[in-house]
Amino acid sequence: MRHFITICAISAALTQPAHAEDDSGPSLMEQGAELFFEGLRKEMEPAFDELLGLADQFGPAMQSFMAEMGPALADLAAEIEDWSTYEVPEILPNGDIIIRKKSETPEIEPVQPQDAPEGEIDI
Repeated sequence: MRHFITICAISAALTQPAHAEDDSGPSLMEQGAELFFEGLRKEMEPAFDELLGLADQFGPAMQSFMAEMGPALADLAAEIEDWSTYEVPEILPNGDIIIRKKSETPEIEPVQPQDAPEGEIDI
């Protein structure tokens, strides 16, 4: 029996990992995700810088547009309750924009009679 306990103790000791992982650092998956996002950030940095430059350039123009047109657009949105009742805007050659309201009843296409041989009447 003594040998059995010794064998079990040695087996248990050998099945344990040689070094225990300490949970203080990030796992390999976390490290990989951090490296992936760092690389992505470095690749996208020039595009973000360009976007910020465009925002600096167009920001004042957009602010003045919203200051002038904002109230008019709000009045228009309050007047038009449901945009789905209107057709797609149409731009005429002279630059006018026409927005037609959809008709209440849908247009019904006339039913074309099927070609039947002459002399026969289908009852």
